[in-house]
Amino acid sequence: MKKLLTFAVCLSFSTLAFAAQVKDIASVVGVRDNQLIGYGLVVGLSGTGDGSTSEFTIQSLSNMLQTVNVKINPDDIKSKNTAAVIVTAKLPAFARHGDKLDVTISSIGDAKSLQGGTLLMTPLKGVDGDIYALAQGSLTLGGKSSGRAGASSNHLTAGSIFGGALVEREVTYDFYNQNNINLSLKNTNFKTALDIQNAINANIGDDIAIALDPRTILLRRPQDANIIEIVSSVLDLEIDYKADEKIVIDERTGTVVSGINAVVDPVVVTHGDITIKIEPNSYENIEEADVNLQSDTAISPNAGLLKISGEKTTVANVTRALNRLGASPSDIIAILENLKRVGAIHVDLEVL
Repeated sequence: MKKLLTFAVCLSFSTLAFAAQVKDIASVVGVRDNQLIGYGLVVGLSGTGDGSTSEFTIQSLSNMLQTVNVKINPDDIKSKNTAAVIVTAKLPAFARHGDKLDVTISSIGDAKSLQGGTLLMTPLKGVDGDIYALAQGSLTLGGKSSGRAGASSNHLTAGSIFGGALVEREVTYDFYNQNNINLSLKNTNFKTALDIQNAINANIGDDIAIALDPRTILLRRPQDANIIEIVSSVLDLEIDYKADEKIVIDERTGTVVSGINAVVDPVVVTHGDITIKIEPNSYENIEEADVNLQSDTAISPNAGLLKISGEKTTVANVTRALNRLGASPSDIIAILENLKRVGAIHVDLEVL
């Protein structure tokens, strides 16, 4: 059986504690981006726009022309130089009037290419329906490869405009006069929340921080203190941080990523023609493990018996051994999932 080493890859990383700044593992509640979206038209295409089957494009073009006092029946429009698009952008926290935003433009009709097009003025709305920015300008697709035979080209039905939108409405948030600020951890962890609480109280001020739960830390502004200075100092603090152990499996690529200390308990698993037996022994690592291919029946000449023995067997050991046995990526993923189900793996398993 051919080993599929190029398709099933096991990467190991250490989860030892390291110094991390608070801003790397937590964010300030309320200070975030807001998603904007709009519907617009791209013009100036060289016959690569939407065809007559995209009725919404023809109708939109007719409506737009009426705003400049040109009345025309949609049935009389035959142009293929226009494309209907969806425009998206992110409105950063504390963005002010006149700030510029990058926008992404994506075709929603049957246009062949947006190359060389110009986006007409497009209102960008938030989830509340209000207009927060206006987008307009010439699209860029990032350049198009050409010349060499077989050269790949960029995705021609999506483009962007750097600084192509102007902020017209601000999201108001009176940060300066806040008496309390919440920090939200990016990963829920009791110890990390307590470590941040203790570091803030030891370095910034007594009892200004309290961990409300394993994800939220409350900051209380001392009397006459500047909340901006407090938050800035807090976010720059360093604490000893240790990420939770987990195993991540990408079924599309056959990739398995695990912590180096993700231990597998003694267990026996049978999957198709593969039988894996993990047992405690004097072996120190997988290189000394007894890995044998056995022909049990004439029907399954490549049936495998995999024995892994050692003082500590990890997910990395199991994955590497299965690769040596010739297991496919889907076999490895299925075995790891079942090891988790029976409790032989104690860390979290995430399948993408």
